[in-house]
Amino acid sequence: MIKLVASDLDGTLLDPAGNLPAGTFRVIEKLRERGILFCAASGRQLVALRQMFAPVADKMLFLAENGAIVADGKRTLYCRTLRPKDILRALRAIEALGSAHTLLCTPECAYYEEEAQPFLYYVKASYVSNSKAALASVAETERVCKISVYDDNAPEKKTMTVLPHALPDLRVTLSGGNWLDISEKNTHKGRAMRFIQRAFSFRKEECLAFGDHMNDYEMLIECGHPYLPENAYPPLKKLLGKIVPSNAEGGVLAALECLSEGKLPNVLS
Repeated sequence: MIKLVASDLDGTLLDPAGNLPAGTFRVIEKLRERGILFCAASGRQLVALRQMFAPVADKMLFLAENGAIVADGKRTLYCRTLRPKDILRALRAIEALGSAHTLLCTPECAYYEEEAQPFLYYVKASYVSNSKAALASVAETERVCKISVYDDNAPEKKTMTVLPHALPDLRVTLSGGNWLDISEKNTHKGRAMRFIQRAFSFRKEECLAFGDHMNDYEMLIECGHPYLPENAYPPLKKLLGKIVPSNAEGGVLAALECLSEGKLPNVLS
């Protein structure tokens, strides 16, 4: 029996324009009535997730900042942060790249220093709580749980080959589009999922998850039932998961509908 359903948002549950498909709140309530807890699992900040799901926020969980934070509608249940010296070291490595822009994410706010476009546009569009600040000062005074990096070029071409070597004791992972994330070595959606399973006494086989990119990988393998939308990152599709229709076709919402009716999702392969 499925007791927990976790879904990534961008590229997974959300449509290509970044909107929740119509009917999402109704399905979350139907899942709850069937005894299935829904968890929005995203790289987005907690305040933005609570705002996005406001009508049902008290009936679900939030896995925010790619696994650094777990919360319900009112309380933060789990939070992992980076050491100031590691943040400062990462800032120097990112600056040396020349084509990358940095966002320091705390549980309350996302801080940027550069105002280059389209970096700033995406920050304003995705982070409800944001502010301009000297990042070195933020590193030393705030609880930073994630460093997000926007690369003007595709991250795979340079940034993802340079930063993992420059920061071997930190976790560097692609998070979609031109973005990658840096976090404490063992901070990821999979570890946050294990926390949820312990906290709520869910067994692995009682958990189902949807994800589309490499920052979802650990979460997917921690769940007994991993699913990917058809538009998922090709290397991830080679590793695991059953395939449902793309996010443009509302594949994950349709899968959630099936679960709310007591059935496993229909799959393409």
